[in-house]
Amino acid sequence: MFDPLLTVTTERLALRPFGLPDADRIRSIVESGAQFLPPGAPGHVASVSQWLANGVHELQRSGQGVHLAMTDHDGLIVGAISLFKTAWGAGTTEVGYGVHPLHRGRGFATEAVRGLVAHVFAETTLRRVDLTANLDNLPSLSVARKAGFTWEGVLRAAVLEDDGPHDLVIFGRLRDDDPAADDVLPRTELRTPRLLIRPLHDKDVPDLAATGADPLTQAMTGVPRDYDQAQARAFIATAERMRLRGHGIAWAAEEVAGGRLAVSVDLRDVDWANRTAEIGYMAAPWARGQGYTTETVAAIGRWLLRERRFHRLKLRAATTNPASQRVAEKAGFVREGVERGALRGEDLVVFSLIPSDLQATDDNRTP
Repeated sequence: MFDPLLTVTTERLALRPFGLPDADRIRSIVESGAQFLPPGAPGHVASVSQWLANGVHELQRSGQGVHLAMTDHDGLIVGAISLFKTAWGAGTTEVGYGVHPLHRGRGFATEAVRGLVAHVFAETTLRRVDLTANLDNLPSLSVARKAGFTWEGVLRAAVLEDDGPHDLVIFGRLRDDDPAADDVLPRTELRTPRLLIRPLHDKDVPDLAATGADPLTQAMTGVPRDYDQAQARAFIATAERMRLRGHGIAWAAEEVAGGRLAVSVDLRDVDWANRTAEIGYMAAPWARGQGYTTETVAAIGRWLLRERRFHRLKLRAATTNPASQRVAEKAGFVREGVERGALRGEDLVVFSLIPSDLQATDDNRTP
């Protein structure tokens, strides 16, 4: 059974039991319609006192978990966090959380999950904490990864909501896991003299769709043949899920002068054991011939090999695409050979960039 007075303090938050002194705050939350309180929370203000006196504590009394208020430095309830489905014999529990809509985007959920999970492993015999999140809930997926959980799998159509079935991602944290493990590439911005290389945004959908549907892009890449704005929007969401799984990351390179997308680029097939990855890109039709792709690829290569300490970055270009091969060469990549029949039966030239190549590039630039 969890301590009925369980309290966990983090840098900005206190996680503590709900109580009758919270009645006014809970009534205002119920009246506002904000959805973040634990399951079973009252739907009408008349039930608030009864819930605070008994209902919210039933989970703790059953020995299966505990509901805690998430409060800030001023004591204001900004969210809620729970442990539930606790199986003491098996040594497992599950964590769930919610943050008031007015206080989202400040990292409270991640901080609370980290703090509570650390308490579980320090003060109980539990060996595993589960966490689930809808596949299309990118903020919640991000919380799980930032809190040190491992993406373990997807249950298809596992939850039914008002808009239909949703896939559910299963995350897990074990007692011996390293919550600071470096297996996700961070969302970051890179700058070159002419470009801002940043995470993809919804505003990129029209330009991304136009680039993907361009005849040259269609001929030289593996993008879907019916590429449109729906495909572009899906790619942006898929790219972020790919990042959260530790499989890669995607960026848009936009012109500093005009702010329009010039290049879409992604790292894929990340191998953390060997610290290798592959880079791919699409140049927007209106931005070709200006060296933007080379500038982008070179900047990302330096970031990956130097700041992220990767050992190898691969680039493949069709044998019939000399422009893409020139991008690789100008960005400092070394040609290794030809991979036969690799893209819809077409041969691809394989290039690579390793840390020593960066030094050679620096030496060549030294006057």
